[in-house]
Amino acid sequence: MSETMSTNEKKKPPLNGRRALPSNNSNDEENEVPEMEAFGLIPRGFNPKDYLHVVDIHMFKEPHEINKQQHHTDKYYNPKLIVRRGQPFQIQIDFNRPYKPETDQFWLEYLIGRYPQQNKGTYIPILVGDVQKPGEWGAKITHKENNSIRLSIMSSATCIVGKFRLYVAVWTPFGILRTHRNSATDTYILFNPWCQQDAVYLDDEKEREEYVLNDVGVVFHGNINEIKLRSWSYGQFEENILDACLFLMDKAELELSGRGNPIKICRVASAVINSRDDNGVIAGSWDNTYTYGVAPSAWTGSVDILLEYYSSKQPVRYGQCWVFAGVFNTFLRCLGIPARLVTNYSSAHDNNANLQLDFFLDDEGQVDTKITKDSVWNYHCWNEAWMTRPDLPVGFGGWQVVDGTPQETSDGMYRCGPASVQAIKHGHVCFQFDAPFVYAEVNSDIVYSRRQKNGTQVIEKIDTTHVGQLIVTKEVGGDGMMEITEEYKFPEGSAEERLALETAVMYGVKKQTTQDTTYQPQTDVDMDFQVQKAVLGSDFKVTITFRNKSRNYYTATTYLSGNIVFYTGVPKNEFKKHSFSAKLEPSSSNTFDVLIKSSEYLSDLLDQASFHFFVTARITETGKILAMQKATVLEIPTLRIKTQGETVAGKEMSVTVEFTNPLKQTLENVTLRLEGPGVLKTMKKEFRQIPVNSTLIWEVKCTPKRPGLRKLIASLNCDALRHVYGELNVQIQKP
Repeated sequence: MSETMSTNEKKKPPLNGRRALPSNNSNDEENEVPEMEAFGLIPRGFNPKDYLHVVDIHMFKEPHEINKQQHHTDKYYNPKLIVRRGQPFQIQIDFNRPYKPETDQFWLEYLIGRYPQQNKGTYIPILVGDVQKPGEWGAKITHKENNSIRLSIMSSATCIVGKFRLYVAVWTPFGILRTHRNSATDTYILFNPWCQQDAVYLDDEKEREEYVLNDVGVVFHGNINEIKLRSWSYGQFEENILDACLFLMDKAELELSGRGNPIKICRVASAVINSRDDNGVIAGSWDNTYTYGVAPSAWTGSVDILLEYYSSKQPVRYGQCWVFAGVFNTFLRCLGIPARLVTNYSSAHDNNANLQLDFFLDDEGQVDTKITKDSVWNYHCWNEAWMTRPDLPVGFGGWQVVDGTPQETSDGMYRCGPASVQAIKHGHVCFQFDAPFVYAEVNSDIVYSRRQKNGTQVIEKIDTTHVGQLIVTKEVGGDGMMEITEEYKFPEGSAEERLALETAVMYGVKKQTTQDTTYQPQTDVDMDFQVQKAVLGSDFKVTITFRNKSRNYYTATTYLSGNIVFYTGVPKNEFKKHSFSAKLEPSSSNTFDVLIKSSEYLSDLLDQASFHFFVTARITETGKILAMQKATVLEIPTLRIKTQGETVAGKEMSVTVEFTNPLKQTLENVTLRLEGPGVLKTMKKEFRQIPVNSTLIWEVKCTPKRPGLRKLIASLNCDALRHVYGELNVQIQKP
């Protein structure tokens, strides 16, 4: 006996003087539950077999059985019972003899974690009664037959989300008899958007199907002038993903008693999705070198990332914003929190949260990159999660912004949200969490200022409409784009918009005022420019248009600067410099073309194939400056995916991926990835070389698991070419 004691003592974590029990923040750890809990001395003739005891428990946990069907959990590739909280489920208990309610007394016990306590919701005893109150723990007998009883069990609509252990306890005069530990009866309890008492209740069935049950989605990227889209496999129902998502909460050390609260879960998850400061899931990299890891553009979905993290416990390399957002979306949908991935085009990354992005021009009117620290991301992806906000005044529930991309710290960690979209729209940025940061991302002004010889700063131009021009998400029930800009902001220039801004400033969002004296723009000349749509590897032109509305003759010294940029708007290098003098006749328009050759940009291209053009023009006669910037993205060739033969669940089928090299160079060390939830697990193939103009063909055999409309997603990646995708919708027939 002493030996077993000492090993138990070794396992005990050290206690501290502050709490009687160590913190209970692991869903994985268990305590030992006694099978016989004696009330005192046990008489010699006592035989447990004389009393009622449990022979078997049926969980009805198969995908086609009642529980998973009614709880919308039949898609989870997991053999155990998975139910949603606040909604009844059925189990059957077989005893050694018929159950007699007059004399027999038994109850159920649900336990979670290592230190179960009733007041923390981690130990839940359930007596069998006659009535079930909606949204509260309870059980009633619905059917009796021979030695068996059928129970309907109701879980609380606010209970902890996670994996519970089940015991059945029987009362005898000498002590309590329990069933032994049986992992086959473990029960996962998830959030329930179908239950009105649940904090994540969503009342529209089509939206629930999209935001909870859809396991593929669309990421919108590119930029405001050239919106691009690619599919992303969320795979929240795939094997081991539910356990991996529960592990993330253990990793974040979220106390089990807090795991019924979607606000807390979102907040800790937004920190643990990125690896900064807590060794979280994904390591970000924005510098175009992805040694010892996978380039962010190569991932086709979340499953590989989550499974790799779950097994290695080390950050997975590498991600950028859509990867963080894709994995975060999987986590939320997997636990049952309605979620969607959102893209904000022209997203402000403001280093000092003053609602203005400062671009400094030098004497010539060119942007001074040394002192310009703020940047406009071509796009930025984050997530919205749907929940009530009982911690805020009425009216701020609904969609909440959560962002797993590490940009700024919040309360000392890289995390962001949940911030109420409604609060952001109305400028009520005083409400937690991180609303001022998100407000700035969608509302900042761009201020161009120039330092004169005598050191004074002159503001040359204020652009109030460039940032947050378009905010989108995938439409419900289709692959198209749905604009949600008006959820975040009132129409540009409206009275409501000014009021929201004044409210935000009142609540402490810094905004510098610009005195009228310093800012007197040239109003009688308009300048605009257009970038021709171009395919990667071809030449294209930039057309600059001046419109002189005055009666004066003007001369404009014009500079065009072309930069290869990361999609975050941070320049890598300037590949094109061009200046010319433009003569502007009174009351007329003039256009000027600048040719960009492929040889000028190909050698330095980054993975998103994106350019940023600045055009600045100084009017000689007045000394005033016109400034404008635009981003542009090249057309990247796509992969072609085809299937051969019939596509039937349970039958082998063949998938072919084809790609033709469009560049004037051989592609080397090319990696192809292919995945499709419910059809095939991720497959990878490496090709040493693809010569110029030649076509690669890769054939894969697979056996689809589930009938229905499924999606295949492929990506191609190498140093010279990234962000090459293809996809195909496949209707898998019933066998």
